Amino acid sequence: MRAEIQNIVDDVEKSLDLLAQRLNWETAQHRLEEFNARVEDPNLWDDPAAAQKLMRERQQLVDAIETYTSIKQDLSDNLELIELGEMEDDAEVVTEAEETLTALRDTAAKKELEALLDGETDSNDAFLEIKSGAGGTEACDWASMLARMYMRWAESRGFEVELQEEQPGTEAGIKSATYQIKGHNAYGWLKSESGTHRLVRISPFGKGTRETSFAAVGAYPVIDDNIEIAVNPADIRIDTYRSSGAGGQHVNTTDSAVRITHAPTGIVVTSSEKSQHQNRDIAMKALKSRLYQLELDRRNAEVNALHESKGDAGWGNQIRSYVMQPYQMVKDLRTNYETADTKGVLDGDLDEFMAATLAMNVAGKSRADAKSED
Repeated sequence: MRAEIQNIVDDVEKSLDLLAQRLNWETAQHRLEEFNARVEDPNLWDDPAAAQKLMRERQQLVDAIETYTSIKQDLSDNLELIELGEMEDDAEVVTEAEETLTALRDTAAKKELEALLDGETDSNDAFLEIKSGAGGTEACDWASMLARMYMRWAESRGFEVELQEEQPGTEAGIKSATYQIKGHNAYGWLKSESGTHRLVRISPFGKGTRETSFAAVGAYPVIDDNIEIAVNPADIRIDTYRSSGAGGQHVNTTDSAVRITHAPTGIVVTSSEKSQHQNRDIAMKALKSRLYQLELDRRNAEVNALHESKGDAGWGNQIRSYVMQPYQMVKDLRTNYETADTKGVLDGDLDEFMAATLAMNVAGKSRADAKSED
């Protein structure tokens, strides 16, 4: 076997080893049998929240087992094809199997990264907030470009997107918008996007000058009923108001939009669907998600202090630069991953950026854990 193909096989096997470790392969089938037994319990749905959690966990285990076995089987099958092709001097069979192995390496690497999304809420849906920053109309336009970018990314993954609230810019774009992104691991991927995004380009508004604009992105996990987040009614103020959207299905014709302000933290969340009752529910969930994120940040403070890389993705920190003039470049300032394909990125091609940040964070956590043991 050629050295190049052997390297590919080694990479796939390394990914399989990691997948097996994260899955705890030796006990996976036993755990699945336990899940199946619990699913057959006639009293399962007496507690709908617990039942939904059980079904979700079971499906995640089923998916992980199927992913591992599929990659392992594909590796074995194509190695056999290469051996057979070489024995029969069939170059076409060998070439096809080698091409399949190359694609399999990419698939295995992606699944390896996804296996690292094992945080408490990584598998949850996400709230995504986008706010224009310094730069006036330019910044509002930039915020709308970011919103489009994330919508394209979500659509490419088959995620469902729901607009929760939007404030249009005075002349163009948006001042702010909040979306709920529904899909497996939505928060796990999007959490790496929290921070300030900077754009450099020639102004499209007739100025003809090079302008720098900023927008802030925040991602928060949607909290299910199994995670208790206490909110003291005395700490919140609930206001209703008329939505000021520019038109369309998300605009209200009555004062049904809801704003909730949490006094102790200063967090403000809004929702402007058609039903005031629905808006209260959505806004309260968004508030709990923000409060939960604050708790996660507190828990991770020690780890972040030990993190030696530049991987702080806090709300007020610049994480990525998008340059469209005088050259084309998108660069992540935490990982140094960059590409000249600005159009592809703005059309939602974000997976490589997210993967690089995820890998960096995992490496940083491993270093921090090692230090804590010293």
